[in-house]
Amino acid sequence: MTDTATAYKTDTIIRQEGMTILLEKLGMVDAERFISLIIREPFDYTKWRADLFSGMSVEELAQKANAYSASLN
Repeated sequence: MTDTATAYKTDTIIRQEGMTILLEKLGMVDAERFISLIIREPFDYTKWRADLFSGMSVEELAQKANAYSASLN
């Protein structure tokens, strides 16, 4: 049986990992711009995700996912 306390990352670790990912993907300037945008604007991630694919059929979503996957190769 595993200890549930070790199953979760601390807030500090999540912040560090998030910053590392932002810096790797966006670079320093755009990572800071992204953080500024998130802080400045009221942002509900859950609502954004719920609305992200609204009105899109399963076929359209599958096509977009396949196109994105192909662009990674």
